[in-house]
This record gives sequence, structure tokens and C-alpha cells, in this order.
Amino acid sequence: MSSETTSASTIRLVSVDFDCSDPAEMARFYGTALDLPVVYSSDDFILLGRDGAPGLGFIRVADYRPPTWPDPAQGKQIHLELGVEDLDAGQARLLALGAVEPSVQPQPDERRVLLDPAGHPFCIAPLS
Repeated sequence: MSSETTSASTIRLVSVDFDCSDPAEMARFYGTALDLPVVYSSDDFILLGRDGAPGLGFIRVADYRPPTWPDPAQGKQIHLELGVEDLDAGQARLLALGAVEPSVQPQPDERRVLLDPAGHPFCIAPLS
């Protein structure tokens, strides 16, 4: 791997987001358990965290069904959000490392969805 590929764009973990039916309930649980304050809140998304550190997010999903782990009948509902300095450069670096770009991109100007080598979806978005 060339040094150009490894230094083209800084990538850092922004948040780990959990699908759920009730973001407020999840935020209360994890916020209390981990002593994390709410940094953003809407009816459908709540983010817990501290400045400069990755956060935990909770996303309302219609018809949410909890995981049946370890039974694979209903998989886990979690994905990573990674922050990049430049969306195109970050995407190119991750693709070079083995990520795959799916055909569906809901908000390609704001964030990109990629699949890791095992097929797990994750998002990249510009660092703020």
C-alpha cells in the first residue's frame, strides 16, 4: 500500500448508531449507564457523547424488530458513522482498503454508505 493511500484523508469514528423503536428510552438507559449527555435530539434520533470523543446514537426505525442473536433470523441493527475530511478522498481510501459501494445512496452529497468486507453497512460523512 502506498503512503498516498494511507495519508490521503483522515478517518475517525464519529458515532456508533443503534436502530430501535424508542430513541428516548435507549438514550435514557445508555446516558445513565455511561454518564453521557445528550448532544443532539430529535423525535427520530438522539446522540449521546462528549466533545472530541465518539458518541452513541439511537435511530427510530419503523416496524423495528429486535435482534434474535445468536439466532441469525433477525440480524443486529447497528452501523458505524465515520468522519472524513473529504468525502470523495475518504470514500476512495476505504474502497482501496476493501470496502464496496452499494447501488443505493440515500444522501450522496451529505454522506456515503459503504459495505465493509463482510457486508456490514457503514456511513462516511464530512467532519464538522
